[in-house]
Amino acid sequence: MLILLVAYSWFHIWNQTVFSALSWQCFMNSILQCLSNTQSLRDYCLHNSHRRDLNNNSRTNTALMEEFAKLIQTMWTSSSSEAVSPSEFKTQIQRYAPRFVGYNQQDAQEFLRFLLDGLHNEVNRVTVRPRGTVEDFDHLPDEEKGKKMWSKYLEREDSKIVDLFVGQLKSSLTCSHCGFCSTVFDPFWDLSLPIAKKGYGEVSLMDCMRLFTKEDVLDGDEKPTCYRCKARRRCTKKFTIQKFPKILVLHLKRFSEARRTSKLSTFVNFPMKDLDLREFASENINAVYNLYAVSNHSGTTMGGHYTAYCRNPSSGEWYTFNDSRVTPMSSSQVRSSDAYVLFYELACSSRM
Repeated sequence: MLILLVAYSWFHIWNQTVFSALSWQCFMNSILQCLSNTQSLRDYCLHNSHRRDLNNNSRTNTALMEEFAKLIQTMWTSSSSEAVSPSEFKTQIQRYAPRFVGYNQQDAQEFLRFLLDGLHNEVNRVTVRPRGTVEDFDHLPDEEKGKKMWSKYLEREDSKIVDLFVGQLKSSLTCSHCGFCSTVFDPFWDLSLPIAKKGYGEVSLMDCMRLFTKEDVLDGDEKPTCYRCKARRRCTKKFTIQKFPKILVLHLKRFSEARRTSKLSTFVNFPMKDLDLREFASENINAVYNLYAVSNHSGTTMGGHYTAYCRNPSSGEWYTFNDSRVTPMSSSQVRSSDAYVLFYELACSSRM
């Protein structure tokens, strides 16, 4: 089937029964396709469930969520093969995040964060946020402290987007002098994983997770103040996952953080099914994930291109989304050295 593309600056959609192609800035296309194949988010939009959550107070705009939902509905329900121009979505994401004005190439992971944050704000079930109060939970056991901190977070941030994408990270700081361990619990929307470097060209996703959670020594100018010693001490710091999200987004740090002038093209071998993360859990919890989407970046920092590989939640088949082209693909082709943002869905989670 020929795809008619109109030569102006909006992006276009070609609809088929279960998938659609977007033709616009590739970083945005890639992330939108990954989110479109996030089944719980897709159904939230298709069933218009978002409308009961829209925060319609006078200070909150709800146009971004509305236009996102319309876009998802068009992609999944239209039987037309004609291109449409969802210019309102583009208008609203630019209004929420002016950095996306224009047509320059942007970072897909940064776009994902801005978009999810914007959607969350518009369907936040908390219409009046409580005043910030300082509460001392340090006397509580870590499990109870983590639950208290999570409840405190939900008092301000509570939405379908949070239900799906947000987990909780535990940071443990241990004083090398007195052995005192202090813990901090923070929400996370994704995990940015350093790519482990080995003597050969391939590493595993578990290598990257272990590097992210490995114990670090804070010394010299990095010395923190020990709560018990009341003095700056050499400490060790370690991350574990206290609460696993339903949708786990893993960002592979391929670009240098300084000026994004270099890119790591290391092949990261990631599992398609049964990603078992129990070794990174703070407590005895099983957490097994299945892959359903990948945002890929090919090329260099100066001339890169984004695509998406997504598993259709209805058929279970994998497709390549490359601007205006959608083609079936084998699951054996999903792993590549272009993988940049991985989307995993929780298969099971239970206390052991």
